[in-house]
Formats: sequence, C-alpha cells, structure tokens
Amino acid sequence: MTTTERRKEQLPRIVVIGGGTGLSVMLRGLKEKPLDITAIVTVADDGGSSGILRNELQMPPPGDIRNVLIALADVEPLLSDMLQYRFNSGTGLAGHSLGNLMLAAMTDISGDFVSGVRMLSKVLAVRGRVLPAAGEAIVLKAETVDGTIITGESNIPKAGKAIKRVFIEPPDVEPLEEAVEAIRQADAILIGPGSLYTSIIPNLLVPKLAESIVDSNAVKMFVCNVMTQPGETDNYSVSDHLAAVHAHIGHHLFDYVIVNDGEIPEQVQMKYAERGAKAVHLDLEEVKRRGYEVIADKLVLFRTYLRHDAVRLSHHIYQLVESWMERKR
Repeated sequence: MTTTERRKEQLPRIVVIGGGTGLSVMLRGLKEKPLDITAIVTVADDGGSSGILRNELQMPPPGDIRNVLIALADVEPLLSDMLQYRFNSGTGLAGHSLGNLMLAAMTDISGDFVSGVRMLSKVLAVRGRVLPAAGEAIVLKAETVDGTIITGESNIPKAGKAIKRVFIEPPDVEPLEEAVEAIRQADAILIGPGSLYTSIIPNLLVPKLAESIVDSNAVKMFVCNVMTQPGETDNYSVSDHLAAVHAHIGHHLFDYVIVNDGEIPEQVQMKYAERGAKAVHLDLEEVKRRGYEVIADKLVLFRTYLRHDAVRLSHHIYQLVESWMERKR
C-alpha cells in the first residue's frame, strides 16, 4: 500500500448524495477538507443536453455527474470553464456542453457509463469518487395532490401542481454495488442541498441505497435548501422538506439538519419573488420537536444567484464529522 493510499484510508469517509447545482457548490468546499469523499449522483435528469444524449445514445444522463466531477476536479480553472462550455450554434451541437460530450465519448470508449465516469475522473484528477446512483437511467414520475401523473424529471416543476409523491421506473432498479459498499463503510452520510423531489429523493427511491442508509451507523446530515423551488416546494418550511423525505422513505433518516438562518437582502428576495421563490422558513421548534439536531448559521452568498457559502458550510460539516469520529474512538 502506498503512502497516499494509507493516508486516504485514515481519513473520515463521507458519502454525499444528491444532484444539481447545490451539490456541486458544496463539494467545492468539502474537497478542501481532509475527507475521503464519495458522491452518489442522480440519474433521473431528462432535460436539455442530458435528455438528448440519454435518448439518442441510450446512456444515463451525464449533466449532474459532469457538474460533480468538475466540482471535485483538481484542474486549472480554464479547464473547468472549458468542460462547462455550452455550444450556442451548430447542427446537433447547439445546447450541448463539452463535458457532457466527453462523458458520452468515454462511455462509448469504455463500453459502459460507470467505466466512462471512472476514466474521466482519472483524467480530471478528481478528489474522491463519483458514482451514478444506478448504472441505468431512471424515469422519474410524480403524482400530484389532484391525482395527475407527470412523467419526466424536467416536466415535474413545470406542471405547477402540489406534489403528493414521486416514484421511479423501474421501481426495482439496482444501485451500483460500489455505491452500496461506500454507504456501508461511511463514517458520515450527507444528503442535499438540491431540488427536493427531482434531485434528492430519486436517489433515496433506489431500494438498496435507502436500505443501506437506514442501516448505517454513520452520522447522517441533511443540508436544507435556502430558497423554495417553484412548482416543487412552494411555501415549504424546513420541516416540510424533512417530512417529504420521511414520507417517501418511511424512516427518521437524519441526525442533524444544517440550515441557513442568515438574512437575505430584501432586493434579493424581491428578485426571487418574481420567479415565485422565497426563503425556506426555518420552523426551528417544529424541527426540534421531530427529533432533529439543528445547526443554523449564515450560510448564503449572493452574486448572480443565491448559493450556499461553500467554505462555511463545509466547516460545519467537517466539525460534525470530527465530533462523531471522536465519540466512536
């Protein structure tokens, strides 16, 4: 065993589960901590470039995987920008990002998507492992409160109806054995942030993944979104997010909930209100009443969009992991 492998074996093992922009932002902070990271990423996306490649090449959607690979990559910023570059013109090229096309190429070269992700991880010197939640694409469906069934991840928020539940096809999809094993060996499991019904819960609906999380003795953390998502979590509080996970999984899954309690400037709130989004209400007493420990801090930054403060958020996560490891020793 090499010195690097020995050092990695001694690091706390954290499994991060989700998808979307929020997950990638958080991972940029976490990769700077002394942690052995495994990211398990949703394969339910069916919109945009990912949807086209999924349909035309019969491969899992690459978009969320691409974002996570770039977030964990140890490469020059210019290379990251290049991988995120999206073609604006060209027959067949317009709308595709270069990173998605590279993942499609690696899948073709290696013979399967998982091997393609592994190969690109080496090229990008990724700090940790990136695994799709399953080796095949998943079709996400939603049942709304009025009984309507909506098919397709990209269509669910557009329907503008309150969601009763989401479910996947095939319902008995097999997770990657590597993903299940990573959860079994984890010291910490972190879920979120990301779109609740279309990025987070789909991973938890993969049967053996959810069972492995429930059975794990790791410390389990949920990072709640800062803003509601129109057509998906309208008017949701923090406890509403937790209740949705509980309703789908049937278990009290988390030990800790990490939330933002910093003020969001009024002009920023007004900008989001134009799109039908508002700050997720922290109903602290209700969350505590349900048995969750709460870590609250000013966790947002605003540039063009509101984003989690990756440095501050990763600091809280690392502290929780360290204190959990101390208790186990």
